[in-house]
Amino acid sequence: MTSPHSPEDAPVAETDVAIIGMAGRFPGADDLDSFWRLLSEGREGITRFSREELAAAGIPARLLDDPAYVPAHGVIPDVDLFDTGYFELTPAEADITDPQHRLLLTTGHAALEHAGYDPSRFGGLISVYAGAAINTYLQQQVLPRVDQTTTSNHFAVMVGNDKDFLATRLSYKLDLKGPSYAVQTACSTGLVAVHLACQGLINGECDMALAGGVTVKLPQTRGYLYEEGAIVSPDGHVRAFDADAGGTVLGNGVGVLVLKPLRDALADRDTVHAVIKGTATNNDGSGKVSFAAPGAAGQATVIREAHAVSGVDPRTIGYVEAHGTGTRLGDPVEVAALTKAFRAATPDTGFCAIGSVKSNIGHLDAAAGVAGLIKTVLMMKHRTLVPTLNFHAPNPAIDFAAGPFTVSTATAPWTGDGPLRAGVSSFGIGGTNAHAVLEQAPPAPATGDSRPAQVLVLSARTPTALRTAADRLAEHLESGLPDEGAAALADVAYTLAVGRRAHEYRLAVRGADRAGLADALRTAPVPPEPGTGEVSFVFAERVEGAAELAEAWSAAEPAFAEHHTAAL
Repeated sequence: MTSPHSPEDAPVAETDVAIIGMAGRFPGADDLDSFWRLLSEGREGITRFSREELAAAGIPARLLDDPAYVPAHGVIPDVDLFDTGYFELTPAEADITDPQHRLLLTTGHAALEHAGYDPSRFGGLISVYAGAAINTYLQQQVLPRVDQTTTSNHFAVMVGNDKDFLATRLSYKLDLKGPSYAVQTACSTGLVAVHLACQGLINGECDMALAGGVTVKLPQTRGYLYEEGAIVSPDGHVRAFDADAGGTVLGNGVGVLVLKPLRDALADRDTVHAVIKGTATNNDGSGKVSFAAPGAAGQATVIREAHAVSGVDPRTIGYVEAHGTGTRLGDPVEVAALTKAFRAATPDTGFCAIGSVKSNIGHLDAAAGVAGLIKTVLMMKHRTLVPTLNFHAPNPAIDFAAGPFTVSTATAPWTGDGPLRAGVSSFGIGGTNAHAVLEQAPPAPATGDSRPAQVLVLSARTPTALRTAADRLAEHLESGLPDEGAAALADVAYTLAVGRRAHEYRLAVRGADRAGLADALRTAPVPPEPGTGEVSFVFAERVEGAAELAEAWSAAEPAFAEHHTAAL
């Protein structure tokens, strides 16, 4: 949708960072479109298993018979699958590589494609900041069956599984030459990675950055034993801020953002999904009841710092994506800290919605913060608030009526007098807190392309992959999604031409509208053999009106003019 404010109303600050690409997989949502449907329809993505499914997965009967055993977990499918040929790993290498490494690699690649960039054609430095959860695959699948008495086997296991090599593997496989850091702060890892990426961009250490987190804990078909006073829910549902809140549900997921200084993104005509106005991190120190407990003072301080860094008046913030674990202790502490931070700027009450994505997908550990951030960006793009599930009556330890916040309980328009703004929090066990302040993207400039028709080019590593890519692009062109339907065909054509790596199997179609191009993509024959090189125009005979034709093409196509002039 069109932003209600103009670029003149929101000048670009040197510290503004644009989110230009996103990719993710979450429980109940295998891509961002399905994630938005899950959120806007108010659904849970957490899987509840039958006794038969759990027994088949090897869960012992003594656990299944225990009334405290809760058969719920946040699952993402097919974590065992990986395209070894595309990413140039041997099957043996992939087999001993942590699925978290593999999933971050595929998602980082998808995020760059979503941003419209082929790293080999980007002239600047691209950095990686990412973290993962504990590696259960190493414990369960690799160590019991790989003999590490040989140096080569030991090295292969180490490189394939240690967190130290998570970010650098992505840099190596995609040929990214900016700083590459593994980030580890427990539950706040994903949002801390975003903070560090923003700092790298602002400090000039890189020109673009990938940031995110991944969690894959195995086996996925499993539940947990509920214990009174622990972090997990008694019934497999997350009730953030609710009087019956009893804990969270653990889950798997991955999210990666592509970030760029806003001034550069606007100059390069990138698609800007949202703007990060400022971020902050800190640690609670010892000012709390235990190492794993939340710290109200530390949380309030980091939120105030993010407000100050961003230069945003908290009264203009219309939504906060909370850490929101749904625990009896955590929720009241978090709302108290948020209230204290907002109270430094305004005494107003009830003006800011609050929510937690954990009510939809559970707690994704290292990916939790980036999942909340992606949720918030999608709400901004759709100008829609989505419900926090399972909220019926407020936790009696939270006085919402006296504070700035109201729990978002329905899918509803998100309105505001100026640009939409939001805060996103993520707090890690051990006390590392992170908060980010977001603002909706400035309006995109209209495309200046006046071609009567466009050429769409596609390529892939295999004929099957090329057929799939063509069909998916056709489906995209026919879709009526609000955030994609308005994209100009000229922008689609440009991104396909320069923002994708050119692979061996290729096809091209020409058309003047979406329907015609979609039909051409579905009916275009896939070449049985790889392409042999670049396209050249050779005229064996004199062409009538060649000079006039060349002049017209040169006026319309700068690239043709450049090469035609060089050939004269």
